Order: sequence, then structure tokens, then C-alpha cells
Amino acid sequence: MKYSPLLKVMYCTIFLGMLLFTACSDGTTYVVIETEYGDMKAELYNSTPIHKENFIKLVKESFYDSLLFHRVIPGFMIQGGDPNSKTAPAGSSLGSGGPGYTLDAEIGAPHFRGTLAAARTGDAVNPERKSSGSQFYVVQGSKQDDAMLDSWQARKGFIYNDTQREKYITLGGAPQLDGDYTVFGEVIEGLEVIDKIAAVDRDNRDRPLQNVIMKIRLAR
Repeated sequence: MKYSPLLKVMYCTIFLGMLLFTACSDGTTYVVIETEYGDMKAELYNSTPIHKENFIKLVKESFYDSLLFHRVIPGFMIQGGDPNSKTAPAGSSLGSGGPGYTLDAEIGAPHFRGTLAAARTGDAVNPERKSSGSQFYVVQGSKQDDAMLDSWQARKGFIYNDTQREKYITLGGAPQLDGDYTVFGEVIEGLEVIDKIAAVDRDNRDRPLQNVIMKIRLAR
């Protein structure tokens, strides 16, 4: 059967489109966290499907738009995702809000600099270490050395492999949180934004004196 030149072009375009779609459809999901200090692009881990799908759901619903990074601790992390922060007056206490549900823990990945992790209530009231349905933090942390990592291994009862050690030593993070909280993604662009937000002035509850507003969207 002979095809017209136009039809051939159409078939070629469709075929190339299918190839491109296949190449990009590896299950990887990216989000962009927009702030006035810059944008952070993050990859969501396939190894934590409960947290990944929940985060995608909330982002699609625009849940995070206009919420605040309401808790900022330099050298540690920046935290947001409390829906109460959208209309909270200056100086009010934040951190107890959520979507009305929690998530089963998917604890495993280390807390390297730039990782996204789920906030949660303490072990005393949450022995299963279930995650908040919406609150998350982005790790700033600090660089570690072998002695520090040896100490955390002894306390936590697990061993860091060579790759993880190298990453903690060169990039930094918060190994004190490993084994206790679910890490479900990592910032791959815009790490400097974490430092800018972590450096803002804050009150005695670690809330920024000037609101740090976020907006999150899905990205490629």
C-alpha cells in the first residue's frame, strides 16, 4: 500500500512521539516548590509509593498553594505543609494541622542534604511512626565525618555503606533522623534555596518573622 507524503510525515511524527513518551515514562515524578527565594525541583521516590502518591494527589489539588514554611531551623531543616498556615496571623503557633489522616511509615532512605521527609508526631503518641498527611520538611543539615557517622551507627544499630558515607561527608545532612522518619524525595535543583530560607529571621518558635509562602506544581 502506498502512502501520501503527508500521511508518511504524520505516521513518523506519531511514532517518534510514542518513542519519546516511552523514554520519559519511567515512573519518575518531579515537583517544583516555588518560593520568593527561588524554586526547588525535587524528585519523588518510587521506593515510597504511599507518600509519593499522596504528595502527587495534594499537589494536583493545589493543597500546598499559599501555605508557609512555618518552622525553620538553620543547620537542620525547613518545614511546611500545615493547612492552618494559609490564614495564620503573625506569631501564631503552627504545626498541628493536616488533611485529616496520617500515612503508614515507609522508613528507609537517609536524610541527606536536600531530601524531602514527612513530619510526624513523637513516638510516645505515635509508636508506629506514621507520617503527617501533608506536613513535610526539607533537610539542610551539616557535613559529617567518619567519627560522627560511626557514632550514629552505634546508636541506631545499622551500617552506612560507602556511597552513603561519602554523601554525608561531602554533601551533608541530618543522620540523627535516620530510621525514624520517612524520606520520600530529594531536591535535584535549587539546593541554595534551602540555605536562603533557613537563614531568615525567626521567632522563639522557629517561625519566620516574614512569611515564606510556597506553591507546588508537578514538573517534568
